[in-house]
Amino acid sequence: MRVAIAGAGAVGRSVAAELIENGHQVLLIDKAPVSIKPERVPDAEWLLADCCELSSLEEARLDACDVVIAATGDDKANLVVSLLAKTEFGVPRTVGRVNHPDNEWLFTEAWGVDVNVSTPRIMSALVEEAVAIGDIVRLFTFRQGNANLVELTLPDDSPYLGTPTGLIPFPENCALVTILRDGQVYTPDGEQPIEGGDELLFVASADVEADLERLLAPSRHPR
Repeated sequence: MRVAIAGAGAVGRSVAAELIENGHQVLLIDKAPVSIKPERVPDAEWLLADCCELSSLEEARLDACDVVIAATGDDKANLVVSLLAKTEFGVPRTVGRVNHPDNEWLFTEAWGVDVNVSTPRIMSALVEEAVAIGDIVRLFTFRQGNANLVELTLPDDSPYLGTPTGLIPFPENCALVTILRDGQVYTPDGEQPIEGGDELLFVASADVEADLERLLAPSRHPR
């Protein structure tokens, strides 16, 4: 997969290194000469250019990219990059970094953003995750599908302890995608049972989140 990352600061470089380690081709773009540091991510391509300029994105061959990540520290620039990537280059997938929480409402399909990543939201979600058992923690929103990635840590008094996932009556518009247990990742193949303390990751519409809580942690969320 070919990925272009607008913004070669600490965030952009970290994402690039991770993607390269997973076998992807990565191009880092930044207009500030001080940010062009090929020695930090030697296996990436680098381009000194203004990612908000159409000519720069043409030079970067965005039309050949599978994903564009707008990861600058400027929300305006991230919106422009996402919109140009979608409308001018037909990039299949765009991810926009939200720096200021007041701007999160702008990072939608209307601006070409498929997935927004809000650092304040993720940080607060991680704090909630550390203390909330049996509560839904929303990690981020898939704008295109009007769905959320949510996490629920299964309490020890859940009525479905030891039940295979295929026998649990999850609500509609909800899919269990991963079970995290003791540092391991388990695929919910229908036969995999769930245990107390499991972190369950779902893709779910917002209107079924409360139903999930009541299903898996009824003592904490009575009807």
